[in-house]
Amino acid sequence: MRENVVTSFIRDTYKTTSIIPYIITAQVVLFVLLHILELLTFAETTSVDLFSLLLSKSTLPLRAEDFISQPWSFITHPFIYQSLWNLLFDCLWLYWIGNMFLTYLNTRQFNTVFIGGLAAGALLYLSLGFIPNFHAQGLSWHTSAFGLAALISALLLLVPNAELRLFLLGNVKFKWIAIVYLGIQFALHINSNPAAAITYIVIAAGGMLFMHQLQNGKDWSKVLDRKRRKLKPIKGNYTINQKNVEQEYPDQHQIDQILDKISLNGYESLTSREKELLFRASKKQD
Repeated sequence: MRENVVTSFIRDTYKTTSIIPYIITAQVVLFVLLHILELLTFAETTSVDLFSLLLSKSTLPLRAEDFISQPWSFITHPFIYQSLWNLLFDCLWLYWIGNMFLTYLNTRQFNTVFIGGLAAGALLYLSLGFIPNFHAQGLSWHTSAFGLAALISALLLLVPNAELRLFLLGNVKFKWIAIVYLGIQFALHINSNPAAAITYIVIAAGGMLFMHQLQNGKDWSKVLDRKRRKLKPIKGNYTINQKNVEQEYPDQHQIDQILDKISLNGYESLTSREKELLFRASKKQD
């Protein structure tokens, strides 16, 4: 019996250890829920404006006194979207940039950059709310833009000369795509929400700092590694399987050398062995 298409899609999508499909799913589900509530309100099915209520209670308010009454918005705000275009754009960017990131680095490092960008961005945004120049009634923040900024800026430092083929434009270096994207995002918010615009740039700089430290051999993501492998003595005779030796993962020094080569000359400059080592490192689950 042939497997159901939906079942196959779900299995293939969610069998990965990456959090990307789960984030996109949550964003889409909440978007649909929001607009179902908007339809109910529009049809006057309920006397309560459920759409506005859920939206206001899920976004991250700039004013500290508003945040105290809804602390859960620290977690919910990256999943809230009002515009279908904005949702599609950010989901495509997360899927594309996220998988590009995972081509070179591992899942733990992705989680550190993306989730760290979201958390640090939310904290900084709330902190700017205490400054009178930014303190405005009713301002709030939502979407996962802070996490995307951290990812894009990290890749900007890692593979600036990687070429991507764009429709009508041909091959374009990633650094130009990243710079234009970050610049547009900053320009869009600098007038309407200055605290968000400044936070966006700071988090982008944080993503570059993470990558700079990683290239210098300091992996900040290891603070999330709580696993401790204990060596157990093996008694008796044993032989070394050469095939297993060849499948060992590269050490951090090898990874740093490969990342430096990518940064200088692009991914295409790697030898087949270096690409294989990088692939193994990206699949390693620490």
